[in-house]
Amino acid sequence: MANLYYDIVVIGGGPAGLSCGQYGARAGRKTAVIEEMACGGQTMIIDEIENYPGLEKLPGYEIGVKFEEQAKRFGCEFIYGTAGTVRKCPDGTFETEVNGDTVSSKAVVIATGSKHRTLGIPGEKEFTGHGVSYCATCDGPFFKGKKILVCGGGDSAVQEAFYLTKLTDRLTVCHRRDRFRAQAANVEKLKSVSAVNFKMNQVVVSINGTDGKVSSVTFSDNVTGKKYTEDFDAVFVFAGNEPRTDIVPDCIKDEAGFIVTDAFMETNVHGIFAVGDVRNTPFRQIVTAASDGAVAAHSASNYIDSLSGI
Repeated sequence: MANLYYDIVVIGGGPAGLSCGQYGARAGRKTAVIEEMACGGQTMIIDEIENYPGLEKLPGYEIGVKFEEQAKRFGCEFIYGTAGTVRKCPDGTFETEVNGDTVSSKAVVIATGSKHRTLGIPGEKEFTGHGVSYCATCDGPFFKGKKILVCGGGDSAVQEAFYLTKLTDRLTVCHRRDRFRAQAANVEKLKSVSAVNFKMNQVVVSINGTDGKVSSVTFSDNVTGKKYTEDFDAVFVFAGNEPRTDIVPDCIKDEAGFIVTDAFMETNVHGIFAVGDVRNTPFRQIVTAASDGAVAAHSASNYIDSLSGI
């Protein structure tokens, strides 16, 4: 069992965490990124990314690799393992346990992200990245003019569905209840688009594919119990997100469970910052996550200076 000491510890190796690691190390701070699996976060399950400024279209995993390599070139260290609860010590430093070792730092950046709630049905996992998606702005343009199904009844489902109406006139929205949970104004806005078809009281029971990509969806009618199959080219699932915040119980969260930060990415606990999908951000994209990470690294560095009265 070892004791490891850093200026900045970043927990999570997605784009936000990797950007923070790069900027922290580049600022001359001894910085480490803790990642429990492979770096890249959600980019690892995105088939192609075409909207990151300055880069041509490329597989999602490649941009994760590029972020990681760049952070390493600036001197950021990487610790692979699952971080435990973050504790603030009496002297103001922070500790967490990883692989039996104690990792201490002057500042902590939480970049643990969030996970999409899935439907948990046959075909969903198999065709993720090949017709099944959880982000309209990420993957919608790949299905321009195609027949698309949106699953969900909350605000995110309705808003993302409206975005997709700009890309196709063959859009269907499916919800398992007889009415949407989304705000009425958002629902009316979507219903004003004549090309949108609605399937209410319908449940998706399987996503089917041909040649490695989505080709159809099987539904069950909640009222009659009848099952039927209809052709679709893509399925966008918006069943909500679950932020990973268990390791910082003292940080304030919003009603949806996301960590609340100020414009400097700092939480209510001085010295703890949050970035990317785990915080209450209005837009979740790779470019905004990278921006969060850069801001947090700068803020954390300033926080460390303040400890010394600089």
